[in-house]
Amino acid sequence: MAIGLIMEIPGMTAEVYDQVNAKANAPDDPPAGLIFHVSGPTEGGFRIVDVWESREAFDRFASEKLGPTIAEVTGQQGSSPQPTEFSVHNIEFHNG
Repeated sequence: MAIGLIMEIPGMTAEVYDQVNAKANAPDDPPAGLIFHVSGPTEGGFRIVDVWESREAFDRFASEKLGPTIAEVTGQQGSSPQPTEFSVHNIEFHNG
C-alpha cells in the first residue's frame, strides 16, 4: 500500500534543495519505490511531499542516499528529515 510523506525542513533554501536533488540524481534516476515528489519553499524553510510504494522504500533511500547527500552538501552530519506519514487513499495525475 502506498504511503504519503510530508517533510518540513526549517532553514532549507531552494539552492540547498537543488544541490541535494542534483547530487542524489533524483530527476534522472528516481529512487526505487518513489511514485510522486513535489517541493516548494515555505516561510523559513522548505516542504516536500512524496508518495512512495512503501515506508521501507523511503527508509532505504533516506539511509543510503538522502542522508549522506545532505551531509555532503551541508557539511553537517545527521539524519535525513523525519517525515509525517499518512495512508494514501487515492492518487490522480492531471495534465493542465
